[in-house]
Parts: sequence; C-alpha cells; structure tokens
Amino acid sequence: MQRKSRLYFITTGILFLTFVVFTILVKTVDVKPIGPRGSEVGFAAINRFFFQHLGTSRFWYAVTSWLGFVAVAVIFAFAILGLVQFIRRRSLQKVDERILLLGGFYFVVLIVYAIFEFLVINYRPVILTKELEVSYPSSHTMLIICVMVTAMMQLHHYLREKRGWLMVSDIVSVLIIAVTVIGRLLSGVHWFSDIIAGIILSSALIFLYYSALKYIEEKQDYTPV
Repeated sequence: MQRKSRLYFITTGILFLTFVVFTILVKTVDVKPIGPRGSEVGFAAINRFFFQHLGTSRFWYAVTSWLGFVAVAVIFAFAILGLVQFIRRRSLQKVDERILLLGGFYFVVLIVYAIFEFLVINYRPVILTKELEVSYPSSHTMLIICVMVTAMMQLHHYLREKRGWLMVSDIVSVLIIAVTVIGRLLSGVHWFSDIIAGIILSSALIFLYYSALKYIEEKQDYTPV
C-alpha cells in the first residue's frame, strides 16, 4: 500500500472513531427528556435551543424529501452506466473498477442506513405518524452527502475534458447538499446533533470510498521493476 492511500485509510479510521465518540457523548452528555412523550436526548441544551428557535417547517420537510429522490435517481444512473458497460464489454471484469467500487459503496451506505433505522440512539423531536421514530443520525443527510459527493468524483473522471459541464454539475451537487443539510434542520424532524452525526458519518464513508479508489489507482499505476 502506497503512502498516500495509507494516509487516506488512516483518515477514514479517525472519522469513524470520531462518529463513535460523538455517539457515545450523545448518549451520556446532558441527557434529558425533552423529546415527544418524554423521550430522552443528549446535548439537551443545544438541541433544545436550535429546535425552539428554528421550529418546524412542512415546506422544508417536503423539499428535502424530494431531494432524497434525486439521490436515488443518481444511484440508478450510475447503475445503468455499469449495466451498459457490462452489456457492451460482455464481462463484469471489464466494467470500470471505479463503477464497481461505487456499487459496493452504495451497498455499504444502504446497509448503514438500514442499521440506524432500527438502532435507537434517540427519537425525532416531532411525531410524524402515531409513533416515535428513530432520528440519529440523520440518515437523509448521510445519504445525500454520500451520493452527491461520490457523484462529483465520478463526473470529474468521466467529464474531465468538459469544464463547463463540470462546473454546472459541481454547483448543482453542492446546492443539493447544502439545501438538504440546512433544510433538514429547518424542517424540525431532526435534532441538531442528528445532523452533525449525519455529516460525520457520511464523511467517514466517503473517505472509505476515496481511500479504496486511490488504492486501486495506485495499483494500476504501479509498474514492477
């Protein structure tokens, strides 16, 4: 393993460790029953401050929910690209390694998404249906950041000769991420700590993908003496 990819993997480990430590703090620091039906939340003072001052918004909840479909559409777009390469090249081994790796990355992200749908750290600050719903981390935030950032990486590879298109795709991707992160907080369906956790976890997952991608590229560039 080359020095650069080793450094990326170390950074990945640090980010995952940061998420674990943050999660432990959420479960132990300033835990108070400030949620619906007396549900307890860590960092109660900070979370209460943001929730009381920002409130809830159906508009932002709807906007961020629709942006979630954008992420799903991006996933399907790259899945179709991989399928087209497989059909044309008649071999899975001939599909671009970065596309196969991206497929594996999506699989990992969906597993993490599913895990936190059942693992209860805390509940939402509002009741959307009839029951309390898990809220930590903001899986919506995690999904959008993971999908849009890795999409930018792919586009910078496949559209590297088309700077105009790259600029447009970068601006759109960053806007989608920003609107989702801010909008999810403004919607009131997540605590502030949920959003922060979603950002940390998505950063760790992205670095995992980037580390693996750089490792593959280093192997391809390596020429034995």
